[in-house]
Amino acid sequence: MRPTVSVAIITCNEEQNLPRTLASVQFADQIVVVDSGSADRTVKIAEAFNATVIHQNWLGFAAQKNLAISHCTGDWILSLDADEELSPELQDQITTLIPSNPPADAYFLKRRNLFLGKWIRFGGFYPDPKLRLFRRNTAGFTQTPQFEDRLVHETIAFDGHSSTLDFDLIHHAYPTLEAYIEHMDRYSTLGAKHLLRSNRDSRSTLAFVANVLIIPYLTFLWNYIFRLGFLDGREGLLLHLYQSTYTSWKYAKAWQTARRK
Repeated sequence: MRPTVSVAIITCNEEQNLPRTLASVQFADQIVVVDSGSADRTVKIAEAFNATVIHQNWLGFAAQKNLAISHCTGDWILSLDADEELSPELQDQITTLIPSNPPADAYFLKRRNLFLGKWIRFGGFYPDPKLRLFRRNTAGFTQTPQFEDRLVHETIAFDGHSSTLDFDLIHHAYPTLEAYIEHMDRYSTLGAKHLLRSNRDSRSTLAFVANVLIIPYLTFLWNYIFRLGFLDGREGLLLHLYQSTYTSWKYAKAWQTARRK
């Protein structure tokens, strides 16, 4: 019997991205979309692609993605973000791989990150492997004590034999500077909450200077100069500059919240 593939996606107001994502996984036997209250056409688009839509108020990244996985019935699960799509070459590789009874239980996908429409090849942004394809009941997003209710940067927990596929998962991350700045503002607020939970609020002057100034500066220097981020042109400069700014914002917001309390 042919093994089946389910795709798990979480959404909220993704009408600009979702058609592209769903069009790239039409080979799947099942598509599960967990939506957390979209006010645009996201749900209608998902239904037009014959996806199973689950309505769920926001639980956090890991819990929301695990809910989507729990509704998947396929032998294999492909977990995607709504702003990602499989390249044609990756689609062909997956459809060839799954029926062949592959030796690995999970596969990393090389992620091609786009910033302002440009493929960012240097500075640590490529190949950016992400574990996204796995046999059902072998993996899930982390809910272990050290990551319990983690607000940002969820990861997949997996213990077994894994491998990496040859072709790219394309990440349409930030088409405009406005989108990137809004995203970093929101994520730095979530990151600050996580720092406060970990009692890392930069109360001492030394910690404050290190976290808000020195670490962001060294991060920029490492990625832009030593990891060749400058080879990505103006887009690379802006991305690495603002990426280091995110780190500064995160610690500054944690300090500000602790100071108010």
